[in-house]
Amino acid sequence: MDKKELGLRIKRLRESRDMSRNALANKAGVSPTYIYQLEKGEKSPTIEYLEYICTALDTSLEEFFNKQQSASTNGINSLSEVQLSLLNEFINSLR
Repeated sequence: MDKKELGLRIKRLRESRDMSRNALANKAGVSPTYIYQLEKGEKSPTIEYLEYICTALDTSLEEFFNKQQSASTNGINSLSEVQLSLLNEFINSLR
């Protein structure tokens, strides 16, 4: 997932919860400018900050990425066995 896709996903989740950028920023413990830059695809969050944002949006990292995958035309079914294994390792490391 590139920066623009990630930012769009954050924006859609935020808007679906009727949250302003300021409200999300306050709840996640980051600046509103940072949320703006993420949503515009200007910055990439670390896993740590993405987890703060997901928590503020009442979603898990796993749900954040799974929802994106299911909406994607290149879903999990197109991954190789090696890629699936790496994805599973990554998801398990988040737990």
